[in-house]
Amino acid sequence: MTATDEALAIARLAGQTASDKKGTDVVALDVSENLAITDVFLVVSANNERLVGAIVDAIEEKLIAEMGLRPTRREGDRENRWVLLDYVDVVVHVQRDEERELYALERLWKDSPRIGLEITGVETSTEIPGEQ
Repeated sequence: MTATDEALAIARLAGQTASDKKGTDVVALDVSENLAITDVFLVVSANNERLVGAIVDAIEEKLIAEMGLRPTRREGDRENRWVLLDYVDVVVHVQRDEERELYALERLWKDSPRIGLEITGVETSTEIPGEQ
């Protein structure tokens, strides 16, 4: 089983929006083989809490405007250190750099294939945060 076309479209739009808002190290993982509850994890870094909030707000607004999608759940926006937007097929994780390195989602889900996001205007990293 692989991520659905709709999940890929959501991840690509959210990833591009995050990048446009100065999110860094935008990575999408196809977790559909390992998780029954979602298809894609989108992971984005930001260097401070204010930027985390701005990226999350921009993604939410863009997905409402262009796809008519609202998250079923939004968690972590009180502190803006790690905010999660749950779109059922796609779960967006926007994390401060420190949380991204500490929790290392890419390392936890290293068996999940990466999804090419085709983000314009930025190079995406192939390094896994937290690994040397």
